[in-house]
Amino acid sequence: MDIRGGQPYIAIVIVMEPFGQPRTRLRAVHPVMLVGDVPAAMTIDECEELLETVERTGLTYMMAETSYYHQAMISARKWWKSGAFGEIFYSEAEYHHPGLEVLFTENGKRTWRYGFPPMHYPTHCTSFLVGLTNERLTEVTCVGWGDDSPYLKDNAYKNPFWNETAFFKTDRGHSMRVAVCWKGAMRGTERAQWYGDKMSFFTPDPNGLGPVIVRDQAVEETDSAGFKRSRPAFENYQQPNYYETDMLPEPMRHGSGHDGSHPFLTHEFIDCLVNDRPPAIDIFQALAYTAPGIIAHESALKGGKQLKIPQFDQPFG
Repeated sequence: MDIRGGQPYIAIVIVMEPFGQPRTRLRAVHPVMLVGDVPAAMTIDECEELLETVERTGLTYMMAETSYYHQAMISARKWWKSGAFGEIFYSEAEYHHPGLEVLFTENGKRTWRYGFPPMHYPTHCTSFLVGLTNERLTEVTCVGWGDDSPYLKDNAYKNPFWNETAFFKTDRGHSMRVAVCWKGAMRGTERAQWYGDKMSFFTPDPNGLGPVIVRDQAVEETDSAGFKRSRPAFENYQQPNYYETDMLPEPMRHGSGHDGSHPFLTHEFIDCLVNDRPPAIDIFQALAYTAPGIIAHESALKGGKQLKIPQFDQPFG
């Protein structure tokens, strides 16, 4: 396969499911580019191994994280780059997938999802901050919830939790709450909200609200107890479908699963190969999305103990 003008190369696209560790096969080959599904790793040791492999082989690594290309996330990046948010001091992200247990078995056999720790699948959430501001999640305290389900008594991960909620501190002194939930009276969602000192943005809520923009303004109101407070401007945001614009080549301008992200991921992969450039979600971003969840789960297993998160790069944005 040759699309870069006469230079032969190998491009490998693999799915990194937790079992089998296909990334270790890279020791035997020398690919130019590897596209990995999420998560990038299951342990901190595996994070280190993946980074070492990328550095040793010189391959280009790309994570296929869909949330990075959600339509609302693309809007948020445009506002961040223009300074519209001001300083984002707090953010929240939620990945709710109630009823996940229907995917725990297939043809009578357990799949890798059987009893999977929620915080080992953090990237649909962590990407909403790291992929926006490029800051790093440096500390975490996390609480898990489980019940007497047999799924939680006997699984390969020794995971006792259906749901995990984490509170992170960033390298810029900001905070982020992340909730990954497999069970409960909740509707499925992958969403975020960012609180800035000039503007805040709330992606669509599965219960019917949003997308919404709130802007700071010099207007006062009185609450029900008679106390004065500021009244920010509230507006319903008409979300563009960026996959229908010139952000993509014309043949790829169509919707897809995961909020229209699939054509963007495909285009990013091809464009990186053609133009010999690093992808938006490279090895450093991928580990910055993944490692915080690994440590968050460890915190939950320790009753919410606050833990530091290993860093695999210096932020460059």
